[in-house]
Amino acid sequence: MSQKIAIVGGGYIGAELAKSLDDTAQVTLIEPRSHFVHAPAMIRAVVDPSLLDRALIPYDRLLTNGRVIASKAKAIDAKGVTLEDGTRVEADQIVVATGSGNAMPFKPQGADIAGLKADNQRIHQQLKEAQNIGIVGAGAVGTELAGEIAYAMPDKKVTLISSDAALFPTMPSKLGNSLAAKLRKAGVTLILGQRAENLKSLTEPYAGTLQLADGSQHDFDLIFPAIGSRANSKVIETLAGVQKTTANRIKVDPWMRPSSVPNIFAAGDVADAGDGMTIVATSRQLPWLKATLSGLAQGKTVEDMKPYKPWGSKAPILVPLGPKQGNSFLGFFTAGDFLTSRMKGKDLFLKKYAKLLNQPEG
Repeated sequence: MSQKIAIVGGGYIGAELAKSLDDTAQVTLIEPRSHFVHAPAMIRAVVDPSLLDRALIPYDRLLTNGRVIASKAKAIDAKGVTLEDGTRVEADQIVVATGSGNAMPFKPQGADIAGLKADNQRIHQQLKEAQNIGIVGAGAVGTELAGEIAYAMPDKKVTLISSDAALFPTMPSKLGNSLAAKLRKAGVTLILGQRAENLKSLTEPYAGTLQLADGSQHDFDLIFPAIGSRANSKVIETLAGVQKTTANRIKVDPWMRPSSVPNIFAAGDVADAGDGMTIVATSRQLPWLKATLSGLAQGKTVEDMKPYKPWGSKAPILVPLGPKQGNSFLGFFTAGDFLTSRMKGKDLFLKKYAKLLNQPEG
C-alpha cells in the first residue's frame, strides 16, 4: 500500500510537493483557502487589478488522485492531523508548510479570497487618489511595490523608507546599489537608515504622518507597511520541544524536523532551515523533500539519507521594478533589466503557476 502523506499548507512548497507525489503516494493537502495566492503578482495587482484573477488560482484541479481539503489544521501528532472541525487525517508522513503572513493586499487575512479581492479594489482606488505615497520596509515586497507604482503611475510621489543603510544589505552590494539607482532615476525618494517610529498598522495601508528615528515628520496620503513576513507557526507550536527563532520561524534539525517526532517535517517560510523567506530560497527544499519522502516509502530511515543543505546567503533573488526593469542576484553574478524582465518581471511566473495548478492561463 502506498504511503499516506499529509501536507499542511498549499503555498509554493505545499502545492508543488503535493502534485509531485500525487502518482506515488496517497496525498492529502490541507489548505483553508480556495485559491493559491501568487504573491509576486499580488504586488503588481495593486497598480493593475486586471491581474487579480490570474494571481489567484483555484486548487480544484491540482491533484488527480489525492485530495485537497479546504480546512485549517488545528493540531498535528505522529499519526496525523486534526482539522478545525475535529476530523482526523491519518498519515504516515506529515509536512507542515504553512508559509508566512504579510500585509494586505499582498496576502489575505485568513482564508477569505472574496475579502482579498475587495481589499485589492479598495486599496487600488486609494492608490489612484493618493499623490504622496510612503512605503515602509525595503525588502522584496517594498522595493518591488515602489518600482511597480513608479512604472505604472509615474505622476505619483513615492518614498521608500528602510531602517537598513542600504537596499538588500545581506546580498552583494551591486544588487542594492543598482536597484537604488534605478528607483531614484524613476523618481522614487529613498530614505535609508531611518526607522519609522509610529507605524499605526503592520497589516494594511493607511493615510497619516510618519515620524522617523531622526525626529523628522513626513505626511503621506497612503502609507504601505511592508516590514517583512512573519511565519504562520501556530500549528507546529503544539509539538513538544519546538523552538522559535526570528519572525516566528521554527528551528529544524538537519532533516527538517521541528520536534522529536520523527515523521513530521517543516518546510518553506515556517522552517528556519538556513534559507531566507523567499520563493527561490525555499525552492531548494522541494527536491530534497521529494527524495526523502520517496526514500521513506522504500523503507529507509531518515538518518540513512542525506541531510538538507540550505542555500545560505547565496540564494538567488529576482527583484523586478515593473515589467521592464530590475536587478537579480543569480548566485554568481548580478543581472540587470533584460534578464530580470525575461525571468520574472514580464510574466511574474504566472504561466508557471497556472500550469502547476492545471488551470488554463488567463
